[in-house]
Amino acid sequence: MKKVIHKIIAPTLQKHWIADLTFAFARFICGMLLAIDFGASKFGMPWTPQDKNLSFFEVVDWFPKDVAAYGGLFEMFPVFFAWMGAFSEAVGGLFLAFGLKTRIFSFLIMCTMLVAIIFQKWGEGTWGMLPAMGFLWISIYHLYLGSGRFGADYLISKYITRNA
Repeated sequence: MKKVIHKIIAPTLQKHWIADLTFAFARFICGMLLAIDFGASKFGMPWTPQDKNLSFFEVVDWFPKDVAAYGGLFEMFPVFFAWMGAFSEAVGGLFLAFGLKTRIFSFLIMCTMLVAIIFQKWGEGTWGMLPAMGFLWISIYHLYLGSGRFGADYLISKYITRNA
């Protein structure tokens, strides 16, 4: 079991540490933007002054309705897909930023961004798709290579290797 976990979390290191630092910087910025700006809004935060008379559930109800409009499977389970999307953006963004379980959360972010591009942003043209495409490219890269030297996965994999 340790070997499987090690393969999932052990990052691929670049030849020079400066390359890992550069990728870590991009990973941190994108992860924090994804969590704070995009993911948090799906949970109804922060509340605006016009929301003060609404309950929490009335504020967060807009996202499942938006997801149901995609049709098909999304229409059948809008709450599940809405919470999965919000989870992958908010929690996945934080995990990506700190390089913890990078490959797992990169996969979730990649799936969410593909859905956002195809079902939500497609009609807006390339300019409208750019934020989702940027997060998609970052997630694809980190799905393949992991967190690099400057992430929690690297420290965990070193610990597992020493104690194996």
